[in-house]
Amino acid sequence: MATSVHETERKYEAPAGSDLPPLDGFPGVAAEAGPERIELEAVYYDTADLRLARGGVTLRRRTGGEDEGWHLKLPVGEDTREEVRLPLGKARKPPKELVNLVQVHVRGTDLAPVARIRTTRERWQLVDEHGGLLIEVVEDLVSAQVVDDDSAADSWREIEVELGERGDRKLLDVVERRLFDAGMRRSTSSAKLTRLLSDRLEPASPGPRTGRKATAGDVVLAYLHEHAEALKHHDPAVRRDRDDAVHQMRVSTRRLRSALQAYGKVVDRESTRELTDELRWLAGVLGEARDLEVLHRRFTHAVAELDPDLVLGPVQARLTRHFAPLETAALKSSVDTLTSPRYFALLDAVDALLTAPPLTPLAAKKATDVLPKLVAKAYRRLAGHAAEVLATRPGAERDVALHESRKAAKRLRYTTEATVPVFGKRAKAYRKRVKGVQTLLGEHQDSVVARPALRELAVQAQLDGENAFAFGVLHGLESGAAARIEDGFPAVWRGVGKPKLS
Repeated sequence: MATSVHETERKYEAPAGSDLPPLDGFPGVAAEAGPERIELEAVYYDTADLRLARGGVTLRRRTGGEDEGWHLKLPVGEDTREEVRLPLGKARKPPKELVNLVQVHVRGTDLAPVARIRTTRERWQLVDEHGGLLIEVVEDLVSAQVVDDDSAADSWREIEVELGERGDRKLLDVVERRLFDAGMRRSTSSAKLTRLLSDRLEPASPGPRTGRKATAGDVVLAYLHEHAEALKHHDPAVRRDRDDAVHQMRVSTRRLRSALQAYGKVVDRESTRELTDELRWLAGVLGEARDLEVLHRRFTHAVAELDPDLVLGPVQARLTRHFAPLETAALKSSVDTLTSPRYFALLDAVDALLTAPPLTPLAAKKATDVLPKLVAKAYRRLAGHAAEVLATRPGAERDVALHESRKAAKRLRYTTEATVPVFGKRAKAYRKRVKGVQTLLGEHQDSVVARPALRELAVQAQLDGENAFAFGVLHGLESGAAARIEDGFPAVWRGVGKPKLS
C-alpha cells in the first residue's frame, strides 16, 4: 500500500568556500538537533527521452535513511511536491502502482534507469517548544552519474530547506534571507536529477506573453497551455480516486474544447476539429462518473434535510445500494480510458498543438482588438438560446432549450475567462455574471436528470417491498425547484448584459 506526503522545500547552490550559516535565533525555534549524517543512494527511472523529467516528475529507488523505498514525486505547486512512497521490495523494476500514476507522461513507453546519485547528507532539525518540527535543513554532497555514459558525471554541494509539519512559509523566507547573506542562491533545478541532465533538457519556456500588449494568439495559447497542464495534473488523482478529481479533470477538458471552438479564428478551427471531438469524448467518459457522484450527493443531502416523518423505509441504504456499484463501474471505466491508446493519442495531439499551433493571420493582431469580438460572438450564441427559452412553454422542449443555454453560458464563461490577463477586472466581473447563469441552469439540468432517477428508485423500492413515499416527496421537491428556476431565469438573464471588455 502506497503512502504519500506533501513536501515543501527549496534548494540552494552553495559556492565553493561558502559555509552554512548558524541556524540559531530564528523566530519560534526553541531547539536545534543535529547534525546527523546520512548516506543515501538512488537510482532514477525515466523514458529514453526523459518524459518524466520534462514533466517535473521523478521516480527513484532509494536506499539509506528512514524513508528508503520507491519514491514518486509529483508537482503540486510552488516549492511543493507530493511524494508517493512504496517499500523497496526485491524487484528492481518500478512498481506497477507507481508506473500507472505517470502514464499521462510516459503513455505506455518503458521506464529504465537513467541515473545513479549518491548523497552524503548532514541534517539539522529546528523544532518549537513542543518538539514539533518547523524546518529541516540539509547539506548534501552529491555524486551523480548518467547510466550508460561514463563521461556524464558530476558532483556538487547543495543546501535543502524543507518545511516541517509545524512550520510555515514565513519561516522559509527568514531562513532563505540568511542563506542569501552567506552567499548562497536558489538552485535553477528543482531536483538533483534535472541538474545532472540539464544539458539534455530544454530550458523551461517562459510561455506565451499575456497582457494588454499581447497578441491574440499569445493570449489564447497561454490559456490552452494552462489547461493542458491542468488536465495532466489531475490525471494521477483520478487514477487514485481522489475527491473531486474526476470533476476537475473534466472541467480542464471542457475548457480546452471551449477555447478551441470559441477562438477558432485565432487557432485554426479546421485544424483542431478532430481534437475537439476527442476532448468531447474524454469529457463524456469522465462525465459518467461525475454525474453519478452529483446525483448520489444530491439525493443523500436532500433526504437528510427532510422531516424524519417523511423518510419511510431504508431510504439512505437504498441510495447506497443503487449508486455504489454504478459509481464503482463508472470510475473503473474512467481509469481504463486513461490507459487506452485513444487517450494517449489525445494527449499526443494536445502536445503537438501546443508545440506547433496552427495560428491564423488574426493571431498576430492585438488581443485588445480581436478578443472582444470573439467574446461577443459567444454572447450572441447564448442570447439566441436564451430567446428560445423565453419563447417556449414549460415542458420537455423548454428543458432542452435551457440545457442548450447552459452549455452556451459555459462556453461564454470560458471564452471570457481567457481574456482576464488582458482586460482584468472587467473580464472577471463579466465572467462572474455569466457563471451565475451557468450555475442556475446547471441546477435546473440536475433537476431534470434527477426526476427520472428518483422514479427508477421508487419503482425498485416498491418492487422490493419497501416504502417508496420518500422518493415521491423528493420528486415533488425537484419539480418545484425546477419551476422556480424557470420563473427566475428572465431576471437573471437580464442581469448578464452584453460583454463590454474594452
